Parts: sequence; C-alpha cells; structure tokens
Amino acid sequence: MCKVVIFTRVSTRIQDNQRQVNDLNEIAGRRGWNVEKVFCEQISGATSNKNRGELVAMLDYISVNHIEKVMVTELSRLGRDTVQVLEVIERLNESGVSLYIDNYNIETLTSDGKINAMSQFMVTILAEVARMERRTIRERMESGYVNYINAGGRVGRKPGYHKTADIMQVEYTEELRLLRKGISLRNVSKLTGTSVNTLRKCKSLL
Repeated sequence: MCKVVIFTRVSTRIQDNQRQVNDLNEIAGRRGWNVEKVFCEQISGATSNKNRGELVAMLDYISVNHIEKVMVTELSRLGRDTVQVLEVIERLNESGVSLYIDNYNIETLTSDGKINAMSQFMVTILAEVARMERRTIRERMESGYVNYINAGGRVGRKPGYHKTADIMQVEYTEELRLLRKGISLRNVSKLTGTSVNTLRKCKSLL
C-alpha cells in the first residue's frame, strides 16, 4: 500500500486545518493510500521554509519513513513564495517523494519515480501566480488603508484599552511556549506572525 503524509496550512490561528485534513483523508481512502501522519501548520505561507516548524518536521519525517507521496489540497498550502515552494519540491524530488496537488489532480513524479516534466512546469507557473495574487491583495489592502486614513478614518485600539495578562496568556499560548524555550523575539515573530512589540509584552509575563 502506498504510504503518504498529509500536509495542511492555514495562515492564522483562528482558521482551521480540519477541512483540508478531511478532504485529503477521503481522497487517500478512495485511492487505497495509507496516511502515515498528518502535519498541520498555522503560519503565513510567505515565511521562510527554515522557520516553518511543521514543514521542517514533515521533510524530516519523510526522509526516514519511506514515504511515497505528500498530499496537499492546493499548491498555496505548501507556500506562497515561488522560490520557497520550488525548494520544497526539489527536496521531495531528491527523496523520490511525489507531491500530490488535489485541486489540479497532478503529481510531481510519475508512477516509476521519474520527474513529471509537465507537472513541474505547471507547478512553477501556479506558484508564481499564487505569489502575484498575494502581492495584488497586499497592494489593495495598503491602498484601502491609505484611502481610509485620508478620509479621516481612525485605526488602532480605543484610547486606554489594553489586554489583561490573563487574556494574553490565552491568546498568545504558542508565542509564550516558544519564548520559554529561549527562542529569540525575532524568530518567534517569524514563526507566528506576531509583532516583536507584542512579543516583548508576552515575555514580560514569563
């Protein structure tokens, strides 16, 4: 039976990976693939690969457990930076592991383990499109923000508002866990997407 792992990613802690997991488990069942492990990540897809804990763990796992395929619902779940995505695919190719991308029903390797040239070409194009879409969304958000400010809009918290220590303990559980391990503010910020200033406040609670 084909041994596979599932990899999912959402950008924030308020989003849920479960739909991706359920969809991919169903597909694996239909195809007779055995899901050996599920990796769920909650981090921006633009984060550097080396700072993505679940991605690194997944790559380490497949290298020692004879995994044949990595399943994702769409390419953007693997990442949103073209170079970073292609770096992961190259790592998978070197390990003889095929990447299955569900929404396009394609794999990066053929059934005999050779590189699927057409799918590799498609992956490169799709990753670049995803990067361009992300840049367009960011530019629109920045434009909307500027227009709102120019129209007299106010941003930020209400004067005098601050989060209590109890609220921060609940809201920033992962950040506090990483800080307790001695990871630097800058690296925790990269891993979680939380600002360094907020992390300084978190650190004061330790």
